[in-house]
Amino acid sequence: MAEEVKKQKRPIDPNSAKYKLGQIAAKAYSDAIEAKERGELVGWCSSNFPVEIPETLGLYVVYPENQAAAIAARGKGEEMCNIAEADGYSNDICAYARISLAYAKVKDCEAQNMPQPDYLLCCNNICNCMIKWYENLSIELNIPLIMIDIPFNPDYEVSDAEVKYVKAQFLAAIKQLEDLTGHKWSDEKYKEVMEFSGRSSRAWLKATSCAKYTPSPFNGFDLLNHMAVMVTARGKKEAAEAMELLYKEYEENHEKGESTFRTEEKYRIMFEGIACWPWLRVTSTGLKSRGINMVTTIYADAFGFIYKDFDDMCRAYASVPNAINLEKARDKRTKLCKDNSVEGLLVHTNRSCKLWSGFMYEMSRQIGEECNIPVVSFDGDQADPRNFSEAQYDTRVQGLMEIMEANKEAK
Repeated sequence: MAEEVKKQKRPIDPNSAKYKLGQIAAKAYSDAIEAKERGELVGWCSSNFPVEIPETLGLYVVYPENQAAAIAARGKGEEMCNIAEADGYSNDICAYARISLAYAKVKDCEAQNMPQPDYLLCCNNICNCMIKWYENLSIELNIPLIMIDIPFNPDYEVSDAEVKYVKAQFLAAIKQLEDLTGHKWSDEKYKEVMEFSGRSSRAWLKATSCAKYTPSPFNGFDLLNHMAVMVTARGKKEAAEAMELLYKEYEENHEKGESTFRTEEKYRIMFEGIACWPWLRVTSTGLKSRGINMVTTIYADAFGFIYKDFDDMCRAYASVPNAINLEKARDKRTKLCKDNSVEGLLVHTNRSCKLWSGFMYEMSRQIGEECNIPVVSFDGDQADPRNFSEAQYDTRVQGLMEIMEANKEAK
């Protein structure tokens, strides 16, 4: 039998947004490693902790969630999860947490290394599991934890009382970091960071909104990779410039009738939930082979923060998708579906996110009803490959495609 010929990877244009965004994401790690080697204090930071705080203070922070995703995508997630489980951590807890706790112990993983932390920055507006995860890191590493509590908002809008509560914690975190690191807050520097963050966010939201075009000028899985820069570096000038370039490229793709989705776009879906990083190629190929483009996901737009001042920034961080009530969370997703001509909803019920999954079942039902689109879900895990069934995923995607096809024929 002839040996299978592997597909050659397309070379990446060094002037492209994809290349520049990849360099920014990589530099976040290399800069922190170099800072650590110089004797500077380095922090580990949760993904929705206000990036503007360490950026304004000139601190180097890295993101365990991003590291865990990279480790999982490069095939080392199960190995790291096994290390944590051998220490008594349950297989039921977040796979990102298990990878992070394992890395804190072994301090090395060839898939993605980063410096050990001198302090921890945690904000629970993305997930309450973060609290125990970071508390355990703090205890095991014997380092300080700076915690910001942003409570789940049962109301549709963020109240002034909640803004006041959150602002007090932001200011306290700044003071704690000043005392810990010796770095001082500058209002002028904050204005500069706020401007770059706004530029990055506006360009990112414009880029993601290009999915309104049919066909979409991008493959939705691109968003999952580019999102890393919005998490870690949106307050930097180079991030703002790269995001503006990304938007420009997507508009140019539309004008030229081109797309980074390298096949005919037959169906358009919204993807809900965290990406299954160990199986990202499988999940992407399972859609692409059927002409299904994942044109939008709430977690892309979740990191586009638009605000005019410090108080407004506090309000923005209290408005992220995982901290808002069902009605507002549903309406945000419904708008994305309608704006981007979505024909189906594919929901990943992540094994680690049990409370969220129950919340999502009802929300998905309401979105499907409001938008008159089919909804299917599959079980999986964002970083532990033992908790994913390729056969189940393929069956669910096939079923979704058949319903979307039937709907097309009925029109």
